[in-house]
Amino acid sequence: MKRWLSCGIWIGIPTLLIVMSCATTRIIDRPIVFNEEREELTRAYMAERYGLKDSSLTITPKMIVLHWTAIPSFEGSFDAFNDPLIPQWRTLVGNAGKLNVSSHFLVGRDGTIYRLMPETVMGRHVIGLNHCAIGVENVGGTAETPLTEAQLRSNIWLVDYLSKKYNIEYLIGHYEYPLFEGHELWLEKDPAYRTEKEDPGEEFMARVRKATKNWNFKPVPKQ
Repeated sequence: MKRWLSCGIWIGIPTLLIVMSCATTRIIDRPIVFNEEREELTRAYMAERYGLKDSSLTITPKMIVLHWTAIPSFEGSFDAFNDPLIPQWRTLVGNAGKLNVSSHFLVGRDGTIYRLMPETVMGRHVIGLNHCAIGVENVGGTAETPLTEAQLRSNIWLVDYLSKKYNIEYLIGHYEYPLFEGHELWLEKDPAYRTEKEDPGEEFMARVRKATKNWNFKPVPKQ
């Protein structure tokens, strides 16, 4: 696994403190399966849902979408994305394509940032906007496992990191995606394919937006 660290001095600092202090300034590569099957499923999804036939899997990121997994553990969350094929029990999502859901990043409850797939390859994490969006999932999000302050700091750091690399225009929470219906970025062809989302919560989004307001992201459309 690769790590990028830019915090603290290693000498004389206990290992536990290093982990905690560096959690928001490192990325660990922990790739999900992205084999030939997933490539074919991604192309099929792009063609069927977006009308993008014979397209490259490469995206030009214009948006960051923050999520929560509603799964209490990192391993459980990782496993949910790892298989290229959508589980049969996910009937609503599965009826809209066999490609499994995925995300570019997964943030553990201790704030550790894991990169699951390349930032410029399309993943399936938000209806209508996957072709231009980088997804950031956060482990937890239930009443028993609410998102943590460490995750908040890591999301802020990650938004800054990605905004320095790409021309990011929008920062949104998953629950805000329906507001883009009819927007020039919206590509979903099926008007009946919608899911109701609450993640990652309005308070969490407000705090991330406040900390990253220097990027002057475009406002979310109003309907």
